[in-house]
Amino acid sequence: MSTKEKVLEQFDTATKEKKNNEIVVYNDDVNTFDHVINTLIKACDHTPEQAEQCTILVHYKGQCTVKTGELKDLKPRCSKILEAGISAEII
Repeated sequence: MSTKEKVLEQFDTATKEKKNNEIVVYNDDVNTFDHVINTLIKACDHTPEQAEQCTILVHYKGQCTVKTGELKDLKPRCSKILEAGISAEII
């Protein structure tokens, strides 16, 4: 195995280990824009502008990735979103 192949193999392994998960929020006909915005500010530490942009994307596209990171960080955040009655999942 050449040095180049070894470096590529190490890079591939490191990339797989650092794979981030995502919280995806889905559109519904129940929650108001303000409720979703306020929830994203609280649960995901979004700025009001970030939360508003994500909420607009959820409304028009049907879903939006609102936070990426390690699973241990995302689980409590996703729980807060779900407890607020908003449809979301970690992928």
